[in-house]
Amino acid sequence: QKPPVPVVYAFMPSTDPTDCSIVPDETDGARRAVTHLLDMGRHNLALVAGPERHHSARARAEGAITALATDSLTPALEPLYGEWSEAWGRQAARILLRRNPDIDAVFCASDQIARGLTDGLREAGKSVPGDIAITGFDNWDVMTSAARPALTSIDMDLEGLGRDAANLLLAAIGGEPQHGVHLHPCRLAIRASTAPDEG
Repeated sequence: QKPPVPVVYAFMPSTDPTDCSIVPDETDGARRAVTHLLDMGRHNLALVAGPERHHSARARAEGAITALATDSLTPALEPLYGEWSEAWGRQAARILLRRNPDIDAVFCASDQIARGLTDGLREAGKSVPGDIAITGFDNWDVMTSAARPALTSIDMDLEGLGRDAANLLLAAIGGEPQHGVHLHPCRLAIRASTAPDEG
């Protein structure tokens, strides 16, 4: 009997633990974003994510909370869950300022949310990053470069993830399958929304 063709699942994990999957380490990405905000001297952080039922929204919020806990901090208020949209970001800006006007940083679980939030804060008379530093997630250039100021964001390094998936597939073809879920590290792309422009 001919052996089955090897398969590697990329970006989304397989439900079968004997399969090989490679996925972005979104929890680690969120941790990197929050650690950066803390390094910039921010301590009163809020978290704004997408729909709570969505794995990425939960993983990113959990990573942010873990990073704060490492510094013996907790979020300035309960994480806000909504939609993956700029409209939700604008709405979240109003909610955050009403519930805790002293926040000095916001970790957003997507660039769309971050761009909307940045607009909402500016409309409310807040300066980014002067009053409130903002990070996004996805490093989607359409959003990061269109935002004012340009967004610091987490890049899931999908190109590197694809390369790793190809290497895992070659290993499986060569008779050395790597079972289970493999996490691919994210990286931080720093822009003006967290660091005042030195130029």
